[in-house]
Order: sequence, then C-alpha cells, then structure tokens
Amino acid sequence: MNEKLTRLWATKTKDDEWWSSFVTSPLAIALNYLVVDIKWLTPNLITLISFITAIIASLLIVIGGSENFVSAAVLIHLSHVFDCMDGQMARYRKATSLSGGFYDKLSDQIQVTLWFGAVGYAAYSQTNDVIPVLLAFTGVAFYSLRGYVKYVTIYTKMSQDSSFLEKLAIQDSGAKKEDAAGLGFGVLANLRWFFNEQRKIIAFNEGVFIFMLSLALILDALVPMLWVFAVSQLFYGLARGMQRGRQIEHNRKISFEK
Repeated sequence: MNEKLTRLWATKTKDDEWWSSFVTSPLAIALNYLVVDIKWLTPNLITLISFITAIIASLLIVIGGSENFVSAAVLIHLSHVFDCMDGQMARYRKATSLSGGFYDKLSDQIQVTLWFGAVGYAAYSQTNDVIPVLLAFTGVAFYSLRGYVKYVTIYTKMSQDSSFLEKLAIQDSGAKKEDAAGLGFGVLANLRWFFNEQRKIIAFNEGVFIFMLSLALILDALVPMLWVFAVSQLFYGLARGMQRGRQIEHNRKISFEK
C-alpha cells in the first residue's frame, strides 16, 4: 500500500461529522496527496483559501439566480474540503499549532453566519417575506449558543476546580477512538461503518449544513431548508443548555459534544 496515502489517511479525524466523514474529508485527502509536499502551501494558507471561497459563495447567493446558486453550492463544498485539508496537512507535517486551530474554528463560525445570512436575504428577495430572515437569524443564534454553552460550562467548572482542564485532557485521551474502517479494512467493515455514520445526520452540525445548504441551493428550496435549520438549532441550543445546567448542578461527568 502507498506509504504516503497511508500516512495521509491516518490524519483523518477519527470521529468526523456526518458529510465530512465519507465525502469532504476523503476528498481532502485526495487533494492533499497532490499538494501536501508543496512547502509554500501551508495549513494556515489553506484555511485562508477556504474562508475566501466561503465568502465568494455567500456573495453568489446574495446576487441570486439559478446559476449562481449552483456555483455557490459547489464553492461551499470546496470550502469545506479545504477546511478538512488544513488540519490533515498540519498533522501530516507534524506542524499543528494553537493559532492554526484557533483561526480554523473562528473561520468556521463566521462561514456558517455568512452562508445562512446570505440565504436568508436571498429567500427574502424571492418571497418579500421577512420570515426567512428571522429563520436564518434564529438558526445562526442558536447554533452559536451550542458552542457558547460548551465554553460557559468549562469556565464554570474551572471556577470550582482549577485542575478541571487537566482532568478533561486525561478523560479525552482515554476515550480516543480507534479506526473501524478505511484503508486496510475489508468491504463489510467499511459498509458497516458507512451505515453507522448515517445516524450522525440528526446531530445537525456543520457537516450536515454543507449537505442541506448545497442541496437547497441546487433545488432552489431555500425556505424549507431554513425552517429545518432554525428548528434543529433551536432544539439543540436549548437542549445543550439544559443538559449542561443539570450536569453542573449534579456535578456529573461532562462530555463536550457541540
């Protein structure tokens, strides 16, 4: 088996989000195979390229029109492929950095806001109804709340226990997920993994957004998608908040899934 491909496959996040797991992340590995040894092409530069691609996609959505919607859908996927590539490249080169991880997560959050803000505007332009704008705002707000709750929980726990982060790191290292499929595994193992991955679609995280946003743009079905986005994020935002509150109140072991 090709050693370079094996090393690249090992950089794939073991518990990727739904669409990332079997579409954008493998595509990122394929592209990295071609460019990972180009020294001037750094992970941070790929993060920037991903962000610029996301901005262009947002502008095309705002401009509107079927052709622009389809182009935006392609660019959204391409942006997410780049988003997977930067971390893979950093791990392959053993050049991960705190600043790189920070800018990657920051750009991810901004991209979601830009995409759904643009879709809310485009749907408003089509319908002359303010409801799509409110749906986009609700979805983005409560998606952000899912992440905010996580960090408020960490802050709250640290105020009680200064060694909380150290304990959390030990907990995470002990819960490291092993490969169950991929290179070196048989067809049946990969099929089992593929079907098990489909359960992640109900998490309605960024990997799911990439798929449903792109599909809605191609089908020009923006308003139904915004309803799904808003309702799912409202549910998960409130549910995560109540879950963390109960865990803190009862001093339970905390898992930090967003």
